[in-house]
Amino acid sequence: MSTSKHTITVNGLKVEVVRKTIKNLHLAVYPPDGRVRVAVPKHISDDNVRLAVISKLPWIKRHQAAFLGQPRQSEREYVSGESHYFRGKRFRLSVIEQPGLQFVELKNRTTINLYVHAGSGKLVRQRIMTEWYRKQLKECIPELIDKWQASTGIEIDDWRVKRMKTKWGSCNASSRRIWLNLELAKKPLHCLEYVIVHEMSHLLEGKHNDAFIDHLDRFMPQWQSYRDELNQFVL
Repeated sequence: MSTSKHTITVNGLKVEVVRKTIKNLHLAVYPPDGRVRVAVPKHISDDNVRLAVISKLPWIKRHQAAFLGQPRQSEREYVSGESHYFRGKRFRLSVIEQPGLQFVELKNRTTINLYVHAGSGKLVRQRIMTEWYRKQLKECIPELIDKWQASTGIEIDDWRVKRMKTKWGSCNASSRRIWLNLELAKKPLHCLEYVIVHEMSHLLEGKHNDAFIDHLDRFMPQWQSYRDELNQFVL
């Protein structure tokens, strides 16, 4: 699919316009800073995009305010006493310097122990923590996918984990593959399940239209509360 991108300004608001081979206009506001993006068919003019954005300004402002109002963690330094999240719960990090293996363990319901070599820097500690999160996430995903394949009747051929800046998940309908954001390791399991069901539903309907919503309502009636909970977590 060929695309072109440029930016326009609407009432002082910067809007990314993406033209591609699609039938309808799609407007979205992305976390964490409320970036506005409009995907439009190639024949739609910038003037028509401006009219669409203006008609949605109150909706855009509400979403931007919600994103900007979310609590945010300061940049993590990976030192003892910091707060780190795992499966929706906050843990206190305890850094333990020792020779030998470098690894992470959950000590109890309140502490994550990070074992590192003496003098290890922030980047090394961050890498060890990141790989631990990745391992934890990958270990729980297969069981959840099996559960929801059986429940929905939707089969996927592959799944993968990666860092994503603006999405919790994505899918490729042609390869029947779904991608899951590494940050989901820090969120409650039911939020991870919601993203899995969301992306699986896209294999039935690619757009966020009424048919897609009907699929989610049928598969996971409480999906909206899970979505809202997921988007309210600390960034």
